[in-house]
Amino acid sequence: MRELIDKLGSERKLNEHEWLALLKNRNNSLKEYLLARSRAQALAVFGRGIYIRGLIEISNYCRNNCYYCGIRRGNKGAHRYRLTAADIMACCRQGYELGFRSFVLQGGEDEGFGEESIAEIIRDIKSCFPAVAVTLSLGEKPREVYALYREAGADRYLLRHETYDKAHYEKLHPAAMSWENRIRCLYDLRDLGYQVGTGFMVGSPYQTEEHLVRDLMFIQEFHPHMVGIGPFIPHRQTKFAQEPAGSAELTLFLLALLRLLDPKLLLPATTALNTIDPRGRKDGILAGANVVMPNLSPDFACANYELYDNKKYSGLENAAQIENLRLELESIGYEIKVDRGDYQ
Repeated sequence: MRELIDKLGSERKLNEHEWLALLKNRNNSLKEYLLARSRAQALAVFGRGIYIRGLIEISNYCRNNCYYCGIRRGNKGAHRYRLTAADIMACCRQGYELGFRSFVLQGGEDEGFGEESIAEIIRDIKSCFPAVAVTLSLGEKPREVYALYREAGADRYLLRHETYDKAHYEKLHPAAMSWENRIRCLYDLRDLGYQVGTGFMVGSPYQTEEHLVRDLMFIQEFHPHMVGIGPFIPHRQTKFAQEPAGSAELTLFLLALLRLLDPKLLLPATTALNTIDPRGRKDGILAGANVVMPNLSPDFACANYELYDNKKYSGLENAAQIENLRLELESIGYEIKVDRGDYQ
């Protein structure tokens, strides 16, 4: 199997049978060889600097009813909130003072936020902080809305495809949601000039290794700028409450494969990975991740933006959170890099 890892490292692609062979035959020895290769690749491209993105969870209202998600429309137990434009700008102001040069506005598909309101917030951020990158993660929109946000100054858009297998997608989402529309959105975003991020859950209900191969083949074909993957973690108020969580070990294996697939890829060590394993963020970086996304949201938003159970967030004042992160990175030989962190 090491020859397949070497091939991926040199050719930056594998066929379906080769991807599947790696997944089915992974063991500790293969994993250590892969992680050493992926870590060396990340160091060669990015050095020891880790990009930070300031995450601002602007709303937990959502029109969708995804079966796995704690902020799904049908969850009557969710405590809903929506940040104001002033709240969002205050988060950005504090984040900028702390050294953030990239902000991520993330939220459910909230129909209470008008498209023009979001566009105006983007314009305000860019006007106040011209040097920063603005990333949106607000779900599926018509192409003309993505165009509006892009014209307002949005640089990046994150939209995880979740699974590239249509039948699997339909087991995770209600009939009102369309796999075809999710994929259409990703191609629209790329056509409009965004730096595009996608990704998938690891260990989601009904997932097989063949499903993961389809995800990897799609990423290989689509060439996104960023890929966010994390283990599935159940939420107590969803139909998947009793399903087992995904594996940190498999998530790290897949992170390392993605690093070799595209050495320049922006790969976050996700909150979900850090939630399921106390060493998750460190191990993600040592597997080739080069992005972390500290939360700049107010405490009430952090507590209620609950996509899954036991979501890990510091609960600290933001300056203390960043100092803890700095020390955590130093403990494994890395450092925070003050930069927009664009895909090169």
